[in-house]
Amino acid sequence: MMKALSVSIGEYSTKGRKALNQDFHDIRIPPEPLLSTKGIAIAIADGISSSPVSQEASKTSVSYFLEDYFSTSEAWSVKKSAQRVLYATNSWIYAQNRQNQYHWNKDRGYVCTFSAMVIKSNTAYLFHVGDARIYRIRQNTLEQLTEDHRVWVSKEESYLSRAFGIDAQIRIDYDALEIEEGDLFLFMTDGVYEYLSQEYLLEIEKHHANTLPEMAKEIVEYAYKQGSDDNLTLQIVRVDTLPNKSLLDIDETGSQKPFPPLLEEKQSLDGYTIVRKLSSTFRSHVYLARDEDDNSLVVLKTPSTEFKNDPKYIERFLLEDWIARKINNPHVLKATPQTRKRNYLYNVTQYIEGKTLTQWMRDHPSPSLEQVRVIAEQIAKALLAFHRQEMVHQDLRPDNILIDETNTITVIDFGSTKVQGIEEINSEPTNSDILGTLQYSAPEYFLGEQGTAKSDFFSLGVIVYEMLSGELPYGTAVPKATSKKSQKK
Repeated sequence: MMKALSVSIGEYSTKGRKALNQDFHDIRIPPEPLLSTKGIAIAIADGISSSPVSQEASKTSVSYFLEDYFSTSEAWSVKKSAQRVLYATNSWIYAQNRQNQYHWNKDRGYVCTFSAMVIKSNTAYLFHVGDARIYRIRQNTLEQLTEDHRVWVSKEESYLSRAFGIDAQIRIDYDALEIEEGDLFLFMTDGVYEYLSQEYLLEIEKHHANTLPEMAKEIVEYAYKQGSDDNLTLQIVRVDTLPNKSLLDIDETGSQKPFPPLLEEKQSLDGYTIVRKLSSTFRSHVYLARDEDDNSLVVLKTPSTEFKNDPKYIERFLLEDWIARKINNPHVLKATPQTRKRNYLYNVTQYIEGKTLTQWMRDHPSPSLEQVRVIAEQIAKALLAFHRQEMVHQDLRPDNILIDETNTITVIDFGSTKVQGIEEINSEPTNSDILGTLQYSAPEYFLGEQGTAKSDFFSLGVIVYEMLSGELPYGTAVPKATSKKSQKK
């Protein structure tokens, strides 16, 4: 009989003797197919006591991780998925410090520790920064699985050497270990573990084998009685059953799902029936399809087989799907919920019944100022949704903007989008490697500089100019202006 992954949980958190609880913790156990393809995720964070806002960093780091990890492509390994999410999360938290009065005093800013585990099949994957701890109890033996990122300047004084929000780039400890049924994992903030002994933990585990919530509460209350003057948070996770590894374990070596073949009308792929082809380029193929489960129309995008040996292209293709799941805005294209296992590499998004802004401009060669204003406002709202997530679209153009019969705008195509913090995917663009469409790209791209939020709004300005005049503001000569001197002419 095939077994599924299952765990038991006990959690307890209190502000203790502090006025405010700056810890945060949570766990997510998804339904199938995510349980098999992505696993179970547990996370704990501890905001620094010297900051009046660090509880926001703790909540953000845990919430973002548990939401965004499960939005990453199932074609990514656990390590790659989690690291991509954590790099982006740290960049967002760091940006909050830069944008307010805490930039020059990190002790008062958005700073927190972070420790997480993903249990997938027969393996536990650890991600850790700071001084919270993860322990494992197996066969009456207690083992600390994480290392404290803390520097001691004296016997009484120390400081965090690594944490979210301190620097733009973050170094996260990673480990993967085989697990067994009955393994007990304990996630603790320093307000708990500094007031416990190994003997105490092993003894109490014997008496609470089947009552983990009570065990968590009793341990925290014991640490409090021992004199803890900090917030106290404890998560306990016991592995109850493990799946048959040979049947359910998903390859974590980075091997790639196969590219789908060219699809024809009425052909079926993983529960989607192709209605017709919408577009086809050397980079990808886009189809209108019908979901066989609920009969809804969706858009299915498949990669071109020309790029099956191009890791950079594949990374960008997978990143597109994650971006569509991460941004929640009525003017940004959404990915559909993933309810079935995918056997091929492709992305599925909502179907917008409408036309491109390019076609709309042909149909409306002399629009009113009010029409242009309504469209421009919606595009600006979409761009702000990207920028709030520390993303730059980088390829805003009329062909990547859809408008429906109610004049509602939707921005599409995230193949060029830069996600701050994921530098290995989004390397600095060069003159010969500009990701966007040249006529709508901001001038800094032609100088070999990185794009910013202002670059997206430059593209919006070009589009507004074109809607009003029917022409591009600088014609087609912009790509030739590769120096500041030539751009001033």
